[in-house]
Amino acid sequence: MRRLLALTIFSTLPATAVAQHGAHATASLEGPDGQEMGTVEFHGTADGILVRVDAMNLPEGPHGLHLHETGACSPDFEAAGGHFAPDGNQHGFLDENGPHAGDLPMIFVSAEGTALADFFTQLVTLDALMDGDGAAVIVHAEPDTYRDPSETGARIACGVIEEM
Repeated sequence: MRRLLALTIFSTLPATAVAQHGAHATASLEGPDGQEMGTVEFHGTADGILVRVDAMNLPEGPHGLHLHETGACSPDFEAAGGHFAPDGNQHGFLDENGPHAGDLPMIFVSAEGTALADFFTQLVTLDALMDGDGAAVIVHAEPDTYRDPSETGARIACGVIEEM
């Protein structure tokens, strides 16, 4: 059974959001061994970004999902750097100094290893993700506590975000 997560993340909308309307980016997720693990699409709207996750070959259960500061997944997933936080906010929707721009909701993987999720965010723009060194999306091994990023565990899938 595939689950669909729908969540809207609101914050103050950056002035550049209107410019991203109609823009599109995608990330092809891969495991540490190069195994295909799905895609994450980013659709710019006048009000933020619609994010669509179609993942496969993942362990069952909840997994943290974050935008990372560098558009690189090799030589290992640490190349993606830390969470995307250009304004210096803390990690987590539940942190009084959070969330930061790279915070996304968890994905929930079925017993078949698949996950579908659609959600909306106003925490980041496609223009910000497509800066000089790009950005990546990471699936973590553990659930997100929405507080401490170190609790999300290993990086089990990575995809470089590429403008289409």
